Amino acid sequence: MNSPELVLDPTARRRASEEAVLHAADGPVLVDILGELAWAVGDPDLLRQLLSDPRVSKDPRQHWPRFIEGEIVGKWPLYLQVSVDNMFTAYGQAHRRLRRLVSPVFAARRLDGFLPSIEKNTAELLDDLAARDSGPVDLRQSYAVQLPVRVMSDFLGIPSPMRGPFKETIDRIWNTTSSAEDAMAATGDVYAMLTSLITLKRETPGDDLTTGLVQTPELTDRELVDTLLLIVAAGYETTVNLIDNAIAALLTDPDQVAQVRAGRATWGDVVEETMRFAAPVSHMPMRYAVSDIPLPGGAVIRQGEAILPSFGAASNHPRHQPAGTAGAFDVTREDKSHVALGHGVHFCLGAPLARAEGATALAGLFDRFPEMRLAQPAASLEPVPSILGNGHVALPVHL
Repeated sequence: MNSPELVLDPTARRRASEEAVLHAADGPVLVDILGELAWAVGDPDLLRQLLSDPRVSKDPRQHWPRFIEGEIVGKWPLYLQVSVDNMFTAYGQAHRRLRRLVSPVFAARRLDGFLPSIEKNTAELLDDLAARDSGPVDLRQSYAVQLPVRVMSDFLGIPSPMRGPFKETIDRIWNTTSSAEDAMAATGDVYAMLTSLITLKRETPGDDLTTGLVQTPELTDRELVDTLLLIVAAGYETTVNLIDNAIAALLTDPDQVAQVRAGRATWGDVVEETMRFAAPVSHMPMRYAVSDIPLPGGAVIRQGEAILPSFGAASNHPRHQPAGTAGAFDVTREDKSHVALGHGVHFCLGAPLARAEGATALAGLFDRFPEMRLAQPAASLEPVPSILGNGHVALPVHL
């Protein structure tokens, strides 16, 4: 590989300019992601092509020389994201096996099974907000965070005393300003919590997903704990950012709420437009070239090189919207297609849950507090310090 064209900002403050570079490129862009080189792909057509290509793997143990040679271990802050042993990093037959084992556990608790928890927790949180004194309320921490934490905890059977520490540790994992040492410490903490949860469910089974996975004998101990880590990390952070970004976008342009209230769009439309406009995950490492992959225009991704799916840039790419409109939040937009939930064999299993949580949370919030307004200019909202997650540190609002 040559020198990178972009060095991704771990604080996310340069995300807009980085996405502009990815949008202007004819193909993948060589980037530095916390010291490792990867081909960032921000074009949705090319990204879908690569995510469906059998020459693209998610397994670093087989297909990333940097990992195989031990250059990543304990040195790269995102080591956990690529080293877990679950569906997220599996390739080929191994992925099909794990997906086959885990999918029925999800299917056994279909969306109908989630809705009571979503509706109950939404109502309780709205009551809590309504009981507060006047003054700005941080809706990220008080609402966008709390709903997914409660729903995922109900789903996984996480006891109340463990819920707060779980969320705090997941936040540390998503924070890409951490040192390698801090990232490894967060990794140790989350594995200790997951091991405790598994032990609890073996001793006291319940009607929850953790018990279902514990009772799946084909999963190894490592696959079990890493599958739970995947569900916890993905189920918390991504839905938090979805709700956060939707509230911010709607309050920045109140006419969008008026479109929904007039029946010209639904809350489901709001969710899809939010994922297109501000994908909850901006970049997600990594994929790897199993063999040389020639691309249109003559470029080649060489065997063993890393590929970085840039879901944020690909979802809001201007080439796929009428001229000058991609950067606007428009719930009545005809084409809201995006890749925020992935594509191909690794498409998010939790997509129906995330969509239901988002639509329910937004409908309840804007119905209960129709006069809401931001407590500071939208442009001054600070991004979550993460190359990966895309949300705000705080979302202060006058209810």
